[in-house]
Amino acid sequence: MEEELFGYIETIVFATDESGFTVARLKEPKKSDLITLVGVMPHLQRGETVRCKGLFKHHPKFGRQFEVKELEARPPSDLVGIHKYLASGMIKGIGKGAAEWIVKKFGTGTLKIIDENPERLIEVKGIGEKRAAQIKKCWEEQRSIREVMIFLRGHGVSPAFAHKIYKAYGDESIERVKHNPYALAKEIYGIGFKSADQIATNLGIPPSSPIRIDSGIEHVLWELSTEGHVCYPLSPFLDEASSILNVPKEGIEARILALAQAQVIVQKEQTLWVKPLFLSEQGIARELFRLSTAPCALRPVKAQQALNWVQEKLRLALAPEQQKAVSSGMQNKCLIVTGGPGTGKSTITRAILAIAEKLTSRILLAAPTGRAAKRLSQITSRRSSTIHSLLEMDFSKGGFKKNRSNPLLCDLIIVDEASMIDTQLLYHLLKAIPSAARLILIGDSDQLPSVGPGNVLKDLLSSNLLPATCLKEIFRQAKGSRIVTNAHRINQGIFPDLAPRAKSDFLFIEKENQEEIVKEIIELTTLRLPRSYGFHCFDEIQVLSPMKRGVVGIENLNLELQNALNPSPTSLSRMGRSFRVSDKVMQIRNNYKKKVFNGDVGRVIAIDLTEQELKVSFDGMSVTYDFSDLDEIVLAYAASIHKFQGSECPCIILPLHLSHFKLLSRNLLYTGITRGKKLVVLIGSKRAVAIATRNADVKERHTGLKERLLELWEEIRAKEAARCAARQSRIDSCKESPS
Repeated sequence: MEEELFGYIETIVFATDESGFTVARLKEPKKSDLITLVGVMPHLQRGETVRCKGLFKHHPKFGRQFEVKELEARPPSDLVGIHKYLASGMIKGIGKGAAEWIVKKFGTGTLKIIDENPERLIEVKGIGEKRAAQIKKCWEEQRSIREVMIFLRGHGVSPAFAHKIYKAYGDESIERVKHNPYALAKEIYGIGFKSADQIATNLGIPPSSPIRIDSGIEHVLWELSTEGHVCYPLSPFLDEASSILNVPKEGIEARILALAQAQVIVQKEQTLWVKPLFLSEQGIARELFRLSTAPCALRPVKAQQALNWVQEKLRLALAPEQQKAVSSGMQNKCLIVTGGPGTGKSTITRAILAIAEKLTSRILLAAPTGRAAKRLSQITSRRSSTIHSLLEMDFSKGGFKKNRSNPLLCDLIIVDEASMIDTQLLYHLLKAIPSAARLILIGDSDQLPSVGPGNVLKDLLSSNLLPATCLKEIFRQAKGSRIVTNAHRINQGIFPDLAPRAKSDFLFIEKENQEEIVKEIIELTTLRLPRSYGFHCFDEIQVLSPMKRGVVGIENLNLELQNALNPSPTSLSRMGRSFRVSDKVMQIRNNYKKKVFNGDVGRVIAIDLTEQELKVSFDGMSVTYDFSDLDEIVLAYAASIHKFQGSECPCIILPLHLSHFKLLSRNLLYTGITRGKKLVVLIGSKRAVAIATRNADVKERHTGLKERLLELWEEIRAKEAARCAARQSRIDSCKESPS
């Protein structure tokens, strides 16, 4: 039989945002013993007065517990409860000290004062007008958030996103959700189509509703883009969408036609695009034609004389293919230089720069990530920027400040790690390059493609429309590196040299058992590598793994490494993640306002429970996260090879196990190994290494860039030929007509 309890929350023992499951201790009036409450009690706070219904049960490990079925929470009314409530950290600007002073000043009327006369808070020692305004704002937000959260819980949605919804929609949250729940999937980061669909179902929107199918079509296309696809063939798309939406293909096909007519999506023959990605591919083709055919701002140079001069200046001897690349870099408006490690891409970059510096001072260097930009700066001794910072985000209008009407000031732009550039970013970059400028893209086409949609470097190369130099020769200084030689062996499908060697930069440790691999990684990271090589365990060692889940997956490795490298009883748990001061973390989405981007790695430098903020240092830049935004960062002691692409680290530890079977591929292993600058430690099974080396099957990415390039360039040339023919016809007519 259900019982009812009444009292205030003394402590929160455990709480998870994802499910709302909470373990708390309840203090009943005039009773000394605390009662353990368990159940779904989202956003429950210390000090709150609660009335709950449920059943007492006996847990074999934790003893007597009250399993909560229903709970009604209200602000506390006694001094102890009010103090605990305010000191819980739920309100920005009120910590333990401030809570004590506020309660001492206003007594049992404290909450009424905050609710009705918050301006009186300035009467409290240490609270000024600014802080009082912050407390008032947070108090009002908490009240609204609770209403939103109750509404969402009533519709089967996790409470973790209540704060996000409120931040996006404010007091209109519930009305906006009721009006079109599917907008959540588009507008709120972290809320997917399934959550939005659950709300819609509970609001009575039928499965066959056009609004649901339309949103589902866009959702599936964008979800496919997270796998790298820019477009998708119609037939398999219908299978995918029908399975997800659980509606007949005919109904989906009819809505595809309607969305294409409304120009929400694009359909060309039997292929579908979301409109922004189609426009980006089309734009790349148009902008590259513009850049390739416009006159160059840089004056012509005598190639051989320039080559002789630069070799003498830099004290190096360029190989024939390097000379060809440098010569092409002085003659062509657009050039692609591609090659693996040790083939001299850095040397070519330095040589082209040295010559260009004699012609102009307007030179820009860029790379897709902060670490890649930093490495380019080190190679060239010149300032280099990320592409995002180069283009300058426009927060008032959205998009970038640098564009076709406000171009970059440059005569030459060199972009490194071009394989990492996705379709939309390349389009934005090309739009901002002035027509007279020269563009040189440098990268390794055998690496993994970009994290974002597209495979632009390979598509550009396969179109054969732009001049390209492919470097294949490994130079003497790189031949002594087993990192370089093994990377090239793997790239050619040859099993790498795993034999133990003294003073080698490539080590293989054979382990078959997953738990032993984890133990070995911990020991290497914390003791052996710092002791033997002097590597800093945080800054100079990076663990990379092919898989997210599993014993040797990224998630488990991060927890194990966090406990080994940064043990602390104090941690902040939010969004299913736990953070501690000094933790190594990674940003997992582009955040233009914070100026941090997908793959950036930093360190947690502060956690402020009063202000509900966490601060991370990214290469000396301090970035502040509200607790509700912590799903943007993850622990980065271990990271995916894909996320770490474009970055390098003195030491890379790479576990390979048969449990990674589905993800083992040649370009994955090749990319992972080439992230190491001084040492690569491969741990695991020789069979797993063999599988990865043999597997050259790269998961196909559906893109339309090559076709857009060929189609658009042919169309533009045909129009120009027609114009020239018409002009000549007019000239001929004038000549033939009597004077």
